[in-house]
Amino acid sequence: MLHFLSLVLCVIAVVVAKPPYQNQIPNGKLVPHPCNSDLIWNAVGHNDANTGGAQNLNPFGMDFQAASHTWTVALCQKDSDNDGFTNGQELGDPQCTWSAGTVPVWPPTGHPGIDETTYSCANVVIG
Repeated sequence: MLHFLSLVLCVIAVVVAKPPYQNQIPNGKLVPHPCNSDLIWNAVGHNDANTGGAQNLNPFGMDFQAASHTWTVALCQKDSDNDGFTNGQELGDPQCTWSAGTVPVWPPTGHPGIDETTYSCANVVIG
């Protein structure tokens, strides 16, 4: 029983210690939902607006993971979703000068992992 309790406590410590990725990208808590700009896409690196998980990564999430979950100039200049706008442009850091803990120069203009020009909102449940 003691071994089981130790294992549970270790797992809890790992989960709690996971960094908040929204704070590691500019405007990470303000990325608009492509189907309703009044809503926020909370899980920016994932295909589902509110659900994470390693199997659910969108192109930006894969690129962010490849960059060791760090906002770099290369990640900023990349167009992860191939929509013609760089990740930096979509997240409000067009000059790629933002660093964690600072306020971005601009608000977000789109989603870096979803091409809004081809994304279908037909089957998306909002709310």
